[in-house]
Amino acid sequence: MASDLIYAFRVTRLPLQDADGAAIGRIEDIVLASPHDDDPPRVLGFVASSQRRRIFVNAHRVATLDVEGARLRSTAIDLNHFRKRPGELMVVADILDRHMGSEYINDIALRAVPGSVSEWEVAAVALGTRSGPLRRKRTVRVVDWSEVRALFDTTPVAAEVAALRDMHPHDVAAAVRNLPAHHRQQLAEVMDDERLADLLEELPEAEQLRIIEGLDLERLVSVIEEMAPDDAADLLGEMPGEERTRVLDAMEPDEADEMLRLLSYGEETAGGLMNSEPVILGPTATVAEALARIRDPELPVALAAQVYVTQPPWDAPTGTYLGVVHFQRLLREGPGMELGRCVENEPPVAPELPDSEVAVRLASYNLVSVAVCDADRRLLGVVTVDDVLDRSLPANWRQRAREATGG
Repeated sequence: MASDLIYAFRVTRLPLQDADGAAIGRIEDIVLASPHDDDPPRVLGFVASSQRRRIFVNAHRVATLDVEGARLRSTAIDLNHFRKRPGELMVVADILDRHMGSEYINDIALRAVPGSVSEWEVAAVALGTRSGPLRRKRTVRVVDWSEVRALFDTTPVAAEVAALRDMHPHDVAAAVRNLPAHHRQQLAEVMDDERLADLLEELPEAEQLRIIEGLDLERLVSVIEEMAPDDAADLLGEMPGEERTRVLDAMEPDEADEMLRLLSYGEETAGGLMNSEPVILGPTATVAEALARIRDPELPVALAAQVYVTQPPWDAPTGTYLGVVHFQRLLREGPGMELGRCVENEPPVAPELPDSEVAVRLASYNLVSVAVCDADRRLLGVVTVDDVLDRSLPANWRQRAREATGG
């Protein structure tokens, strides 16, 4: 057991590394969520210094955490300044050296959550005493976290968020929609950005606007940038013009340009439905590279079902669209096979195509998603079957689904 533990004091001196192992900063603190029932406090993420900024790195974006450092799943990081939210505990700033009776908190031991490779929780607490005339002699004993549970209790709202953390976003949305407006806003204030983004994606735009009403501009931008591009564009489209302009002005230029491009398409068209961040690789990329990309646990299922192959550049709008390789084909080919040798030339749709015709295309060819290309055959994005279903179902389908499941 002890060999599986990693102590906070050591973690807060480790380098922060990108996916290739290059150091891009240093971890300064660990952010914990409140415990729920008998479940230990979970690690929400890490505070790191990078490019002279203190930033927050969500735990789900960390692939490995060991004595060598915290390695990210990708090279992309969010450089927005870190700001602590109500109910969050920071290990070094709030916990270490705090007194518990005659003892003090010497260190916090973390372990991987069973069955997960990218989630960590508090396992134990090292308690210390100082004795002698100069108080230099130290004794330390390690206890289970539950013996000092009060150390991790924060606000009732934070505990409520902890109770929601393992629920599916659809179920969280069902629970939150039944709460008074002020209570929903309190939860939004305490939720981490990714969890709040997941919640917003499960709500109609009108309810999204009510929940984010109390967020300051910096937090709002951070949450919107965590949302899927198509959902973020839908939310921006529902905002009053002046507020939408303020948000776009505060976003990173590349993110704002992407939102403006998505907002330029008609709501009931393929362009208005599409997600602009599918998995895109070049024809000389290998099957092994493609499998590594779709293995990302943060990638939605519909986007992970296939890899789109284009000429460079590989960010939408891309170079010439060549076709698609479905994950079943990837599983049948050798890891060194180039994608250009197993690509299927599935015809794309135009961004102006009505969403009803997109639904017909998906149903006719049993597709999970379909490419959207411009007149020059550049890949602009993809429309996934879940977004088509969302558009095709009655406006109150979420309410009817909750009633059918007793929610």
